[in-house]
Amino acid sequence: MSSQNILSKNVAVLSGGWSDEREISLQSGTACAEALQEAGFERVELLDVAAPDFIEKLTHGGYDVAFVAMHGRYGEDGCIQGLLEILHMPYTFSGVLASATGTQKDAAKRVYREAGIPVPEGKVVDHELSAEEADHIVYELGLPLFVKPASNGSSYGITRVTKEEDLAQAVITADVAINKVLIEQCVEGMEITVPVIGNDEDAQALPIIEIVTGSDFYDSKVKYEPSELHHVIPARIDETTAKLARKYAVKAHRALGCRGTSRSDFIVQSDGVPVLLETNTIPGMTKSSLLPDAARHAGIEFPELCRRFVEMALGEVSD
Repeated sequence: MSSQNILSKNVAVLSGGWSDEREISLQSGTACAEALQEAGFERVELLDVAAPDFIEKLTHGGYDVAFVAMHGRYGEDGCIQGLLEILHMPYTFSGVLASATGTQKDAAKRVYREAGIPVPEGKVVDHELSAEEADHIVYELGLPLFVKPASNGSSYGITRVTKEEDLAQAVITADVAINKVLIEQCVEGMEITVPVIGNDEDAQALPIIEIVTGSDFYDSKVKYEPSELHHVIPARIDETTAKLARKYAVKAHRALGCRGTSRSDFIVQSDGVPVLLETNTIPGMTKSSLLPDAARHAGIEFPELCRRFVEMALGEVSD
């Protein structure tokens, strides 16, 4: 499809929604809508999925493609993707299965293991812990531990547990009444992230970003501070480790069945082996986000990046 034909398409940018990442999604959506307009698209409209008239606008708006700028529940977990499939509307980023699997951290870890990608040891629980259960988990996995919702993102509900007596409360904080909860070994080392762009065999890794924080981990507050405070590009790792991280990120992208983009987060151990924590199927797209930062260092400015995502979405339909 020619560049001119792409730019003639009407684009609906979907953002907002109901998850605890709503405000970040609105920021991503606004940034992407502005970038698409700057790229030259004739008509770009920003839609809040939680608005009462959203379905009417989406179905009767004459849109050719949806640009999904949503994060968390209902937006990154396959739900909005399922609606768009029913409407036969092309959309950016991963489909229903890849989105659902990537969001369910325990299911994703099984996929990573099958693909030969190292992951932390862990355990999934679906209820509040008794003292005996907490003691058994600490015996199995040791301390410190990370406790996180098994189906959430952006570091919401995550606790780093250093004392056994804090484990039960951490499970409650992760909202075990609603979500399954993942308890994982704390892997020590440098935190890096590897964005990937492309579909299937065309997928390729962007520059690796080292994440530097003053916190125990890359929490939701740090994630949305100015990028220059926390992003080191390229990451200060040797080429052997970098090559392995890029290989694992692309393997995770393909194993999950991601389209358009993904971003995999790793801890590099002292032996140089990157251990995969999770893969984001719709990475943040704000001005301080990791994916646009890596793309800029690869010579891809934000408007061009967003244009490519629309092109990939429409390319999927035409194949």
